[in-house]
Amino acid sequence: MQRYFIWLAFDGARYHGWQIQPNGDSVQEELQHALSLLLRSDIGVVGAGRTDAGVHARMMVAHFDSEDSIDTQQLAYRLNKMLPKDISIHEVKPVDAAMHARFSAKWRTYHYYIHTVKDPFVAGYSCELHYPLDFELMNEAASHLLEVDDFGSFCKVHTDVKTTICNVVDARWVRDDECHWHFVIRANRFLRNMVRAVVGTLIEVGRHRISIDEFDRIVAGRCRSDAGESMPAKALFLECVEY
Repeated sequence: MQRYFIWLAFDGARYHGWQIQPNGDSVQEELQHALSLLLRSDIGVVGAGRTDAGVHARMMVAHFDSEDSIDTQQLAYRLNKMLPKDISIHEVKPVDAAMHARFSAKWRTYHYYIHTVKDPFVAGYSCELHYPLDFELMNEAASHLLEVDDFGSFCKVHTDVKTTICNVVDARWVRDDECHWHFVIRANRFLRNMVRAVVGTLIEVGRHRISIDEFDRIVAGRCRSDAGESMPAKALFLECVEY
């Protein structure tokens, strides 16, 4: 039995996230279906993690096992021909049997995009905001996330997670130009809805609605209702998975 890793990207706009859902399209389901048809076998796919409905990925990693020897370049080509236009395969390659798309991943990086003027070219992939934002203060607050490990304040309630402990090693706002910014956050793991809740709370800081001290108290309190609103999914991208 040989294990294979797949590196792929997808536009999540029409999907209910990565993971197979009982009542909605998912990227995992599309990929499993295509692989099963091409390899003429019932193929199960394991992803590096979940993404929420509407969230995109510039890099998602998944693995599957096969008893057959596979021409990986040919498989990637045929997958791209078969899959919908909103899913693209970058590479397929054999890996050691001990490698696991989810559990072997060391770091994951997400970006959240915002713009402050009407822009039809990014409207589907960025959140349009029209109020002044203090990005210097937002970056000060974001730096405090590197000093804590419990992110219960930013976890969607009624989820089945066993722990809300995460190791965040990078969290900052980056200016792309005068009207376009993105938030970078890198961690060993993420909770459901975590990035969108962090961004929503940082924006409250940027609007001077909460102070840095209040932000710290929200994080320490581990209560989701105290944090900011969850920002729209369309502006969130899984940018990188590192092994």
